[in-house]
Amino acid sequence: MAEREYRPVAHDHDEFLERAMRRKGFAAAYAERADEYELVRELLAARAQAGLTQEQVAACMGTTKSAVSRLEGIGKHSPSVGTLKKYARAVGCEVEIRLVPSSRPTTASTRRSLRGCGG
Repeated sequence: MAEREYRPVAHDHDEFLERAMRRKGFAAAYAERADEYELVRELLAARAQAGLTQEQVAACMGTTKSAVSRLEGIGKHSPSVGTLKKYARAVGCEVEIRLVPSSRPTTASTRRSLRGCGG
């Protein structure tokens, strides 16, 4: 079987979101998973920038194409940091994880209620 050349499909994500946000309930559901969607966009952009197929990334990671496909989708399970590092190395990137202070104010009563929970 002849090997096919990798040609990504053009997709205007901003246009897609603009249309989807008009649908009832979409905006709230999207907001709940915004961080996951952002991660997926970054994964896909990094792979596209590297010019790699899912098969090529899988080979570099020592896994299967279906595992890479699941990683690049939003599912029931979040990937481990180790898996993200393997993916990043495969596409010529590094993983950066940061904790950013919340924009909501923390009150003394909130701090008291969080003792023992890391707060």
